[in-house]
Amino acid sequence: MVQTFPVSASSSMRRTLSLHGLRRSFGTLAEWVECPVGVVAQIQGHKPSATAEKHYRRRPLDLLLMWHTKIEAWILEQAGIEQPGEGQATGLRMLGSR
Repeated sequence: MVQTFPVSASSSMRRTLSLHGLRRSFGTLAEWVECPVGVVAQIQGHKPSATAEKHYRRRPLDLLLMWHTKIEAWILEQAGIEQPGEGQATGLRMLGSR
């Protein structure tokens, strides 16, 4: 499903956004925090492709969470979105009005 979204709250310009585009962006942006390719693939739900990934790499969920959190923090920082601190409520929140 492809949807269009405003570029910013004050802009009339719209951008097309798809789930595939978001997945591709996540994989690309993960390189900026030097996340291992195998970790990115596993977070995205891809099957292991190389022998080493299939048979010799065991990644606990805590390790995947650590990398996911690091990637998310970097993306939010680059977007200028304030991150919740320790003990603050997390979850979805509205960033701008429509």
